[in-house]
Amino acid sequence: MKVLVIQPKIGMGDMVIYLPYIHAISKKYQTAVSILVKQNSRAHQLFAEDKHIDEIITLDRSKNNTGSHDGMSGFFKLSNELKSKNFDKVFIFNSSLRYFLISKIAGIKNISQYPLFRKKDNIVTSAKIFTEYEIDTVVSTQPYLNIAEHKIKKAKLNFSKDFKHICLGISASGPTKRWDIKNYIKVCERINEQIPSKFYIAAGINDKDLVNEVLNSSVGKNCTSFENLKISETLPIIKNCDLYLGNDTGWLHIAAALKIKCLALFMDSPVQAYGKYSNFINVIVPEGETEETTTHDTLGSEKISFEKVLNSSVELLKKNQS
Repeated sequence: MKVLVIQPKIGMGDMVIYLPYIHAISKKYQTAVSILVKQNSRAHQLFAEDKHIDEIITLDRSKNNTGSHDGMSGFFKLSNELKSKNFDKVFIFNSSLRYFLISKIAGIKNISQYPLFRKKDNIVTSAKIFTEYEIDTVVSTQPYLNIAEHKIKKAKLNFSKDFKHICLGISASGPTKRWDIKNYIKVCERINEQIPSKFYIAAGINDKDLVNEVLNSSVGKNCTSFENLKISETLPIIKNCDLYLGNDTGWLHIAAALKIKCLALFMDSPVQAYGKYSNFINVIVPEGETEETTTHDTLGSEKISFEKVLNSSVELLKKNQS
């Protein structure tokens, strides 16, 4: 049986969050599945060594409707592309009628999809309920990223036992979701006073100014930047870290999927959706807010307690020592 999973959300974090359900579908049908996802999901790099994923098909849609799969011509182009692959079954993690009709025209006989036209949902809850209903199996929400063991061991050769190693997630999808870079520098300084540490700056080329501010600071000599690395090249490095400390960003979800203890700062995104699905994620929210009230438009970056971040970081690092 040839199985397709359609997941049209953007970003690495969402892609990682859907991974347990892709794995569960693959195990149910005892076959590797194909996935239709957007280029900026970074699926090609994240899942390069995933035995449950057979083919990654790029969904080319854009905000300005210039993608090859946008519009009516794109509708039929994608339908024809999928038809040529002769899928027997599709799981659509989306409520759009467009993907239902595309699957129909592609000749896929067995279509499972979210309820049509649903506007809002909890990304994790919706995926879990949908998948469990469709395959009649309980599915854990914890994702797992697969990396070849020899790559992990090779990366570990560069990790000194004299230091703790912290993945520092300074980037975010928008400025309101980002703790001030000066706070990160200061907390790194304070951590170093108690526990000698090396820091791995999880950020891309669009965050160059933030990266340079860290590298040019007092902790810069203890820092390594990911800005010029491929996502696939960062995975073995993150896997060897003792802690992820940072914003709610794609790097957080990658670290959690690599079974790394995470301290995630939520200030303008929903904790209930993005911070509760994994036991590896520990959450800090703005002062005066709760995990239930911290969501979109909380705008709480200036209300994140510095002392709480510092003390929680040190506590988690010391737990790894015991």
